[in-house]
Amino acid sequence: MSAGITFLAAGTAGPPLLFLHGVGGGAESFRPQLRHFGARFRAIAWNMPGYGGSAPRDPLSFAELARALAAFLDEQGLEAAHLAGHSIGGMIAQEFAATFPERVSSMALIATSPAFGRLDGAFQRRFLAERLGPLDAGRSMHELAPEIVASLLGEDPDPEGVELAITCMRRVPEEAYRAAMNCLVRFDRRAALSGYRMPVLLVAGEMDRNAPPPMMRRMAERIPGASFVEIEGAGHLLPLERPQAFNRVLETFLQHPS
Repeated sequence: MSAGITFLAAGTAGPPLLFLHGVGGGAESFRPQLRHFGARFRAIAWNMPGYGGSAPRDPLSFAELARALAAFLDEQGLEAAHLAGHSIGGMIAQEFAATFPERVSSMALIATSPAFGRLDGAFQRRFLAERLGPLDAGRSMHELAPEIVASLLGEDPDPEGVELAITCMRRVPEEAYRAAMNCLVRFDRRAALSGYRMPVLLVAGEMDRNAPPPMMRRMAERIPGASFVEIEGAGHLLPLERPQAFNRVLETFLQHPS
């Protein structure tokens, strides 16, 4: 059975390196990384279910996303891969690493967290009301994209990266965005952190308010042997805001992951 996943790829030789995008992104979000890493890796960026023509999963859950990722690797003939997950993509990477640890060569967690909000649910409800309220009021993803992207940026972001971020967000189907947001608020893999045995890198943007560096540093401290890097001036969209700096950090990790 087909995994039903669409993707972009660069390079056919070298170790497999799989990029997992955020809620407002898509495979296109990693264009700068595909260009950079395609020379030395089999670099792949997927469109998560519901995005970019990938078959949706209903209901969407992290367990289902991990199964979809496993099926995608099977379809690509890959027993394991290096994972680089941004935001919700980092959560998918954590879920996958907790469920299929033998299939993760290394894991780069980018602007992400091990759980979402407090357990009482009030924060989650407020978050969904804020993020989905404009759509409920009749505004479109195309209209909202520039505002949302602007709210996620740090200082002096790469102009081409900002434009690509807006373009990607405008292409996100509203149904997929809503499903991903409702899935996001149910994530909690804090208990798995101490059990990861693959090499792990955590990358934070200095000015990221969604995945603040202090939180990500604490997260790194709970993962045996994990590395933590903070990119100066960057916000939540750091692979697009600071593509050269981010690529250097990831490349250094992949050269010496252990």
